[in-house]
Formats: sequence, structure tokens, C-alpha cells
Amino acid sequence: MTRFIHDQFSKDYLEELLKPFGTVQAPSRVAAEVREIDVLFTPIPTQAAKLNTLGILGRMATTPAIFEPFRNPASIEEIKDCLSKSLEVNKAIQREANRNKSKISDSEIPQQWILTPTASETIIAGFGAVLKSDWVEGVYFLPQHFRTAIVIIHQLPSIPETLWLRILGRGKVQQRAIDELTALPANHPFQRVTLELLYSLQQNLRINQNIETDDRELVMRLAPLYQEDRERARQEGLQQGLQQGEQQLILRLLNRRLGEIDISLTEQIQGLSIEQLESLGEALLDFATVADLEVWLNQQQDATNQ
Repeated sequence: MTRFIHDQFSKDYLEELLKPFGTVQAPSRVAAEVREIDVLFTPIPTQAAKLNTLGILGRMATTPAIFEPFRNPASIEEIKDCLSKSLEVNKAIQREANRNKSKISDSEIPQQWILTPTASETIIAGFGAVLKSDWVEGVYFLPQHFRTAIVIIHQLPSIPETLWLRILGRGKVQQRAIDELTALPANHPFQRVTLELLYSLQQNLRINQNIETDDRELVMRLAPLYQEDRERARQEGLQQGLQQGEQQLILRLLNRRLGEIDISLTEQIQGLSIEQLESLGEALLDFATVADLEVWLNQQQDATNQ
């Protein structure tokens, strides 16, 4: 269960950071069989210069990219599966070019980035992955025609340029990244949305009984930040803005879990209080269909009318 929570956080997080700069599909189905790529990104050329805001992550996104984040260390078989999916995407692009009788350049074929907290030297050597002098420590490139790199998050240097990747780390690496995130100026374009996603992750982890030590420490780290943010918002008279932010986050999570929800349900959610929105954020993890959401909203309405 917690793995699903982290997987969803990673997809939402990468989508939110990258969507101002291009088209994000998260997840994206591979036609050969029912398998999904976590995040497929196509940059908008006119936005490329602004990607430096995201440091190394932005550099990775200057060309079409596939992102496959792992909460736990990626195994040999999982990396092979990533390579297989990437090759299927490449084949699909080539088939489309053949139908259109056009040629494709290497820059049009997505570069795959496998994001893993750690990986052994044996795994890296087994895939023939090597460092490049013009990239930071921790980014290992497979032979050229695979168009794939394995990014070992815990080997990345603790510099501002790697912050947005280290957020996806574990334990002390992730906690240090969160400290750096909170130290950014309040007007930083990605600080607020990242904190909101982390708060949602914290709430979702908190309701699970059996969580790992890393997750328990993450919950403890984020809890005071969340309370401080809410108190600051109240003191500054930003209650309405806080509520709107909660609404947007909940709606985004519901649309990902259940598909695009009806406008009438959206309006009901927009009418909920902050406390009800927080409860919905916890409850939606158990929703399997839109009917589950409707039942929950009806229960809230009944409780209000009593």
C-alpha cells in the first residue's frame, strides 16, 4: 500500500514540475501489452530556456524524456522492464515515421531516466552504465543506443541543481532535500506545489498502520511543517487561498484515481470545508469507483443536515 502511495506521489510530483514546460503523460500506456510508463514528457521548444529552474531535472527534460521513479532500489528485472518499455516506445515512434514516410532524429526519441535511491556497483556494471564528465556524480549512462541513464539519487551531490531529484530520495537524503525546499523563497515557482504534494503524501502515509521507518520519520518531519503552514495561512488571512489549494490538490488526486469526475461532483467538493477536504484526502485512497466518492459526499451532506 505504501509503495502505491509513493508511486503516485512521484508521478504527481514530476507532472507538476514539468507541465509548465511541455506535455506530460503520467502514466502512458505501451501499446505492445498492458504496461505503463510512469511519466512520458515532451518539451515545448519555446520553454526550454526556463527549464534551468529545475536544475539537473530540467536538463533531463530539454528533450523528450521517459521518467521511471522507484521508491525502493530498482532491481535488475525492474531495470530490464524499463528498457523493454522504452524500446517499445521507440518502435512506435519509428512505425509512425514510416507511415508518414519521414525520418526521425535521435533527439526525437525519448531519453529514459530510471530514478532509484540506490544501486549496487554490480548492477551498474552489469548494464554497462558509466559516468559522464559533463554530468554530476550519480548519473550513469547505458551504451548510446539504449538512450537510458540510471540516476542513483543518494549519490547525487547535495547542491541546489539536484534538489528536485533528491526530493524523491529516502530517509536522510529526502529529509535534507525537504529542509532545502522549505528554505527557498516563498515566491519560488515550485516550492508551494511541492510542499502541497508532500503534505498529501504525509496525510496518506499517516493513516497506514504498518509503515517503514523511513516513512514514519517522513511523517514526523512533515507534520510540523504542515501545521506551521496552516497556522501561517490563518494568521495572514489566507484561509480562502488555502481552501482553494486543498480543493485543487484533492481534485487532481481524484481525477488520477477515478478518471475525470463529473462537474456536479466537482462543485460538491468545492463546497467542502478544509476539514472535510482533509478527510476526503485520506478517504480517497480506499475509493475504487466514482460511486465510492458519491457515497462519501452523501454522508457528508447527511452529517451537515443533522
